[in-house]
Amino acid sequence: MANLAREAFDAIRSVSGSQPGHRAAHAKGRIYRGRFTATPAAGSLTRAAHMQGEPVEATVRVSNGGGRPDGDDRAKDGRGLATKFYLPDGSRTDIVAVTLPRFFVRTPEEFVPFTRARRSGLATALYLATHPRTAVVTSSAAKGLVRPPSYANCRYNGLHAFRWIAADGSERYVRYSWVPEAGEEQLSAEDASDRDRNFLQDEFAQRLEGGPVRFGLRLQIARDGDPVDDPTRPWPDERETVEAGTLEITAPDTERERGDDVLVFDPTRVTDGIELSGDRILKFRRAVYALSVEDRSGIVLADPDID
Repeated sequence: MANLAREAFDAIRSVSGSQPGHRAAHAKGRIYRGRFTATPAAGSLTRAAHMQGEPVEATVRVSNGGGRPDGDDRAKDGRGLATKFYLPDGSRTDIVAVTLPRFFVRTPEEFVPFTRARRSGLATALYLATHPRTAVVTSSAAKGLVRPPSYANCRYNGLHAFRWIAADGSERYVRYSWVPEAGEEQLSAEDASDRDRNFLQDEFAQRLEGGPVRFGLRLQIARDGDPVDDPTRPWPDERETVEAGTLEITAPDTERERGDDVLVFDPTRVTDGIELSGDRILKFRRAVYALSVEDRSGIVLADPDID
């Protein structure tokens, strides 16, 4: 697994090139303070501490998907919303979400050659021509490459399934989406061309001056037989959904990622009442993140002080 993680990390870096001091993916982003308040419905589905209705503090990072810290906000891209929840006992748990509706590949073994092929348009075309299932999935996932007027106008999806365990021991698998209170919007290429290459970063900071930016956490609940271990396969639209809470992003965070502070948003960092599914891509992400952290900071992710 370690060798495969290294291959995956090197493949990601090969797309955008070496960017010392920055994340391998979602390199361009800003960090904000926030709070999350769960609904009673969420508390009935999991015993997780941040889902019991009391507000919990959060750190939120909005970002572009690419590996260049100087990326152009006007380009279509997979935008990200990563959230870290600070629990009453001092521990933390994370949700990592993107605008893609599904992931591109099913396994780590598929991820490496697919990512290598993304280094050029011709290589991508040749790869997809010889991998028809991936071509179909990629076409659907690419709908999440968006050109929004604001990070506040995106829907962000967790992609992976998680097992929620309630206080009574009942279990169900869920997938997460952050639904924007401001509504979903996209810009035309022409409208985007009139804006600055950093307009998304600047617009979001300015928007917060007028008050919090809110997202609703929506759960989609699996039925028996739905694929819970495959991030390339969405569940049917008619599956039950539950409004699980509200995230309020309130102000820029001027303390995190300063000096030696290393901030990591890891979807495998769960808490009591929430468990990982058997999704191999989900479990693989931590190993690749560890290499990204070491590359940008020299710190090993297993260090208990890294959050």
